[in-house]
Amino acid sequence: MKKIKLGKSSLEAPRIAVGCMRIHSLNQTELESFIRFSVENGANFFDHADVYQLGRCEEIFAEAFKNTGIKREDVILQTKCGIVKGNGKTIAFDFSKERILQAVDASLKRLQTDFVDILLLHRPDLLVEPQEVAEAFEKLHSSGKVKYFGVSNQKPMQIQLLQKYVKQPLIINQLQLNIYNATMLSQGMHVNQSYNENAVDRDGSVLDFCRINDITIQAWSPFQIAETRLFQGTFLDNPAFPQLNEKINEIAEKYKTSNTAIAAAWILRHPANMQIVTGTTKTDRLKECFKACDIALTRNEWYEIYIAAGRMFS
Repeated sequence: MKKIKLGKSSLEAPRIAVGCMRIHSLNQTELESFIRFSVENGANFFDHADVYQLGRCEEIFAEAFKNTGIKREDVILQTKCGIVKGNGKTIAFDFSKERILQAVDASLKRLQTDFVDILLLHRPDLLVEPQEVAEAFEKLHSSGKVKYFGVSNQKPMQIQLLQKYVKQPLIINQLQLNIYNATMLSQGMHVNQSYNENAVDRDGSVLDFCRINDITIQAWSPFQIAETRLFQGTFLDNPAFPQLNEKINEIAEKYKTSNTAIAAAWILRHPANMQIVTGTTKTDRLKECFKACDIALTRNEWYEIYIAAGRMFS
C-alpha cells in the first residue's frame, strides 16, 4: 500500500483509509476478519465519528480490534465530533470547548484507547467560537489524547478562521469527491462562464486552498451518486450513467482491472495527493480500492472520464 504524508505533519498514512460508518452491519467474526484484512494489506487507517450509529460503530470496532491481536501502535485511528443528534436526526452542530472535550473522552472510552491519532471537526458549526476550539485542542494535545487535528467539509475562510486561533496545524479537510460529484474540480475549469452550471464556485476554491496550505484532502463517498441520494447506490454499473460506465469499463479493460479500481484511481491521479476514505464493508470491494494505488491513469484517460461524467470544456 502506497503512503502519503498527511498535511504538515510527519504522520505517514495509506492512500486508502477504511471508513467505519457501516461496520455495524457486520457480526463480530466478520468485523474481526475485515480489520485483519485491512491491516494485512496496508490499510491500517480507520476513520470513525461519534455519530456513526451514535457511537456504536466505535464500540464494536474496539471489541473486534481487541480480538485481532493487532497492536494499537500499528494502526491509525481518526474520529470526528461536532454533530448533535436528536431522534435520529441532526439537530445542531456544537464546536464548544465543553462539547469537544466531552466527545473525545466518550470516543476514547468507546474505542478503548488512551488517544486518537487524528480528530476532525465534523462539518462546520455556524456558531463556532474559534477561541474555544483552540482551548479544547490545546488541552487535548497537551494531555496526549489527540495527536493531530483537522476538519471536514469546510471552506477556506472557515479553516482560516480556526487556524487564526488554533496553534496546531489543521492537517486534513475531509470532502466529498468522486467522478460524478466533482464540483471542487469543475468550478476551476469553467471560470467566469455565466452560462455553465459547472462554473458555480460552491466551496471558495477549497482544492487550491488545501494544496497551497499543505492540507490533505480526504475524499469521502468515492462512488456514491451524490450526498442527497447517498443511499440510492453508486454511479458504477448504474444504467442511468451509460456514457460514464462505458468509458470507465473501457479503461478498466485496458488495465485488466475493475471499474471500482479505475474510479478510485481517478481520484488518486490528481496531483493534490489525496487520501480516499472508503465506505464499504466488503473485502472484495476494498481489495479493488487497494489496486487503485498501483494504477497511474494517463492525463488523457483522466480527462476522458471527466468528460464522460457529463462535463464539457466550453
